[in-house]
Amino acid sequence: MKGILGKKIGMTQVFTKTGKLIPVTVIEVEPNVVTQIKTVEKDGYDAIQLATDTVREKVSNKPKMGHTNKANTTPKRFLREIRGVNVNDYTLGQTIGVDIFEAGEIVDVTGTSKGKGFQGVIKRHNQSTGPMGHGSQYHRGVGSLGTMLPMHVLKGKKMPGQMGNVQRTVQNLEIISVDTENNYILVKGNVPGAKKSLVIIRTAVKKKDAKNEPADLITYEVATPEISEVTENTEAAEESTEAEETTEVETPEATSPSETEEEQTENTETPAE
Repeated sequence: MKGILGKKIGMTQVFTKTGKLIPVTVIEVEPNVVTQIKTVEKDGYDAIQLATDTVREKVSNKPKMGHTNKANTTPKRFLREIRGVNVNDYTLGQTIGVDIFEAGEIVDVTGTSKGKGFQGVIKRHNQSTGPMGHGSQYHRGVGSLGTMLPMHVLKGKKMPGQMGNVQRTVQNLEIISVDTENNYILVKGNVPGAKKSLVIIRTAVKKKDAKNEPADLITYEVATPEISEVTENTEAAEESTEAEETTEVETPEATSPSETEEEQTENTETPAE
């Protein structure tokens, strides 16, 4: 069992070289820090506590900073436990990155679903509406709450109430790609939670040792011009500017209006007899 904390960024799609489209969820994983190690002898179970998302000391408090200082790290926003791990493989203050997972592995992703507020049974439980015409006065109601006996509403009856904003886990999702350079994990399908929300990626409980063959994805590279081409283009641009400067025509200097008036008066004056 292994796990890591991440942040859901959104969804996109990738293509394989055979032309298959795969919808994926992009999860950003900031390096996690092991802030606590729990053992059976001391705590009754084996687990590690991971922390992620660095915050300012002004936002944190003294107990939190004292806890993270033991691991020689800065205050963190999220702290979660990963149970069932081999605690001997971890040390206090160790940094864990996306490289603990590989493409093709099967994982379970846990997150908090989007809150929908107070909703009725049609949206909350996908029940059907009543007749919308012919004088019917029942459209979006709850309907029958039970039989005459036992004279009370049984537990578990689907009724209106708060929808969403609960912890949910999607099992047996496949990791399509792991980007160690940009700290991203692409998980096939959708995961619960809004954008920028915390998600926990763990080894699948039902398929611990299962691993699919990594998908052969299409990669895109930005073509960069070679140095020789760049120098040739710059030299051509400099030559064109020099040619434009040499072809400039010199214009005669403009004479002031006062000088032209004096010359006209001198030409019009006649010598006195």
